[in-house]
Amino acid sequence: MRPDQTLVTLQREGTRITARTSEPFTQEAAAGASEHDHPYSHLTTPLRQRGLSCTVEYGLSDHIVHAELPDGSALIISPPQEPPTDHPPGHPESWLVTRGHPDDSTLHEVIYDSEPDGPHARHGGSIPRLLAAIDTRLDQLGLPPRPEPRRPAQESGADAVLHRAGFVPVVLFRERFHRLPSAMTDPVEQRQMVTRAVDMLQAEGFDVSCDPGLLDPSLPSPGNQGLSLGDRLGLLPQSIQSAAHTGEVVAALSELTAPGDGVLQRVVESVNTTADWWEGLGEPADPHYANRLRYIAQELDSYAFDIRSMRGELADRHTDHPDRLQAWVEQVAPEEPAASRVAAALAVSPTARPTTPAAPPSASAAPASLPPARASSAPGR
Repeated sequence: MRPDQTLVTLQREGTRITARTSEPFTQEAAAGASEHDHPYSHLTTPLRQRGLSCTVEYGLSDHIVHAELPDGSALIISPPQEPPTDHPPGHPESWLVTRGHPDDSTLHEVIYDSEPDGPHARHGGSIPRLLAAIDTRLDQLGLPPRPEPRRPAQESGADAVLHRAGFVPVVLFRERFHRLPSAMTDPVEQRQMVTRAVDMLQAEGFDVSCDPGLLDPSLPSPGNQGLSLGDRLGLLPQSIQSAAHTGEVVAALSELTAPGDGVLQRVVESVNTTADWWEGLGEPADPHYANRLRYIAQELDSYAFDIRSMRGELADRHTDHPDRLQAWVEQVAPEEPAASRVAAALAVSPTARPTTPAAPPSASAAPASLPPARASSAPGR
């Protein structure tokens, strides 16, 4: 995992399969890390974020994580050592966490034990449960809390990929993650969806940690799927941000507000169609959800009409944006004296004499064609 790379961990937690996103290493957390730590970075990184110095050492039959506390004591985070077990590095079937002191043999505290006969056996190899228990004890010992988690662009991007892969977001008081749909209990179907999610995450450049038992190696590679519809629409705000003339913004808004086949109109149609489909599912609450969707579609349609009307107002202005035009002039002719730049700006104005040899981007320029969209939700790998 690179220091700037978001890690997504997919694993089984009890009866559900979850996907948890970890933000990239902070500079402090990454200090002292090595390639040897990599299979255990999902343990060492959150501990370093709380100010602990961590090392990964080899025990009797497996690696253990050693974390030093400010009072001189240390945490030993260990998978089962005797007898040894066969598991992916860093993902055993259970964990044992103890606290001791090298100069005080009387200090021996068991913080977490999910071995088959331990008090936390029901959690098995769950990393979130393990870290939650460690955090609780560190809080009791007075250690400073982990910095408030940010929502970097990479982490939000992972959310979007998991959303398209079919996962359901879960937002709780102290944690947030994604999970497979609760009614998806067929192991074959679960492996297919997890495999597809891993493929999509890796294709977007995310670091992925996943139990091999959750994957279906028989699925073919998905290959290059191109831009999603959302990515294609993302080109519109980019063109608006760089626009120097109202005509360029009008062109972008026209894609959204065109009657009949504009993006907003298609969204309204999709929501209404979903409402009709949902109403026939057969559960008592289904008509309620269907009516709620129709209400939302009606509101969207009303807002789309307002935006379409304002797009017309903007089209009537048909003028340069003064700030953007000045920035364009300075960009294309930074070596010219100020008087020349002012003259050039006046020359390219729609109301000025058309004597300038060059003009900034305008509404008459053909908009860049968008690449074809990929079927983001197409099943299979």
